[in-house]
Amino acid sequence: MDFAQLLISGLANGCVYGLIALGFVLIYKATEAINFAQGDMMMLGAFITLALTNDNHMGLPFIPSVLIAIAVMAVFGYLLDALMLRHVFGQPQIAVVILTIAIGYIIRFGAGLIWGHEPQSLHSPLAGQDITIAGIALGLDEIAVIIVTILLTGFLYGFFAHTRTGIAIQAASQNQLAAYYMGVPVRRVYSLVWGLSGVVAAIAGVLFASKGSIDPNTGLLGIKAFAAAVIGGFGSLPGALLGGLIVGVIEPFASRYGPSGYAQIAPYLLLVLVLVFRPHGLLPQVQQKKV
Repeated sequence: MDFAQLLISGLANGCVYGLIALGFVLIYKATEAINFAQGDMMMLGAFITLALTNDNHMGLPFIPSVLIAIAVMAVFGYLLDALMLRHVFGQPQIAVVILTIAIGYIIRFGAGLIWGHEPQSLHSPLAGQDITIAGIALGLDEIAVIIVTILLTGFLYGFFAHTRTGIAIQAASQNQLAAYYMGVPVRRVYSLVWGLSGVVAAIAGVLFASKGSIDPNTGLLGIKAFAAAVIGGFGSLPGALLGGLIVGVIEPFASRYGPSGYAQIAPYLLLVLVLVFRPHGLLPQVQQKKV
């Protein structure tokens, strides 16, 4: 019974990591850049929902608050690229890495300035609601995290594989100049993907905040999610989810059965092993550049 409880809890946490990792992969698939502010965007989406929902703030109903937060983060992601990242368009990828790290610090500072640094809880209708199946207590928040993550991963996979916009995004990542000559508005497509990553970040933030408290340092979960993306296979949407699930499941079992503090380093030990023996990840999506 203890094993099953740990497994469910790990899967739910892993789904949150997987959603943040999806944001990394979305940006990478389109631009071959890495957004190290993805975790902080997740935290910001959670705080926006909290500010709209909690009674000591605006006190709006939960669902409208979530939809508003998703829309705000979509615009935030779009403008982040259109107003800032577009200025380093064509520069070495390290410029984007440094810029997004700086943006992450700014987001954390801003969140602390507005909402403070004390942990806060989102007033979610999912929080504290449990159902028991075969003697196993399952939280509705955990079930919601798992279901939403699977649905969102499937939607994004279908979007990239079967829609004109998704194919255009992949074409732009393969060869920007050729895609431009074929009529693909490359810069607008990139901004669209950043907006989509903002949507994913907001959803991840709401689901994470429904499970526990949040504070500005919650954005540092992006580091763990980045490890999950690498483990699963950078560039692979199913790989991002798989990596998140693996990291999420490892943590509670390492905490329960391993030495003290082992849970904190277990995901990174796995990351090292994966990089040594499977450098492209567990579900690699290696493509040759078209020139």
